[in-house]
Amino acid sequence: MMFVMAAVMEGPLADLSAWQPDECSIAKAMDMIGTRSVVLILREAYYGTTRFDGFAARVGITDAAAAGQLRKLTEAGLLAKRPYQEAGKRTRHEYVLTDMGRDLLPAVLALMQWGDAYLQSGPAPLLLVEESTGAPVRVQVRSDTGNEIELEKLGVRLNPEYARNRRARVES
Repeated sequence: MMFVMAAVMEGPLADLSAWQPDECSIAKAMDMIGTRSVVLILREAYYGTTRFDGFAARVGITDAAAAGQLRKLTEAGLLAKRPYQEAGKRTRHEYVLTDMGRDLLPAVLALMQWGDAYLQSGPAPLLLVEESTGAPVRVQVRSDTGNEIELEKLGVRLNPEYARNRRARVES
């Protein structure tokens, strides 16, 4: 087993006991999408499922569970309801990804990529490719300069804008 170093915590974050991650974005994201069924509903939305019955059947959950999770994702802004009507039937709603839901794609694909590498007993069941070229697609951590960043080279620092906003809230 190989052990690696951690991210480089900078400035006031260097002393982990001196600060509390009380507004942690990871915790907030997990509060929103932290269940298996929510992530699998998102997977299905990325694959093109839009109808209630499709989500329930493909995720393997009850209609009640599907209704609750779809409502949660809609209220949170990851999915939007759009009316449709088949000939001779009542109006129903389908669920489509919003920009917020689409922006979560790299995180879901990173889970897939990790599962392919560490949890499959053989080859990955699906391949991610660029549709027009067939070139493999991978989720990676990169800086704005394009450099791939390994964990040991990742710096974590307090966002000055966040610190200013927090100070202003405390002072008011």
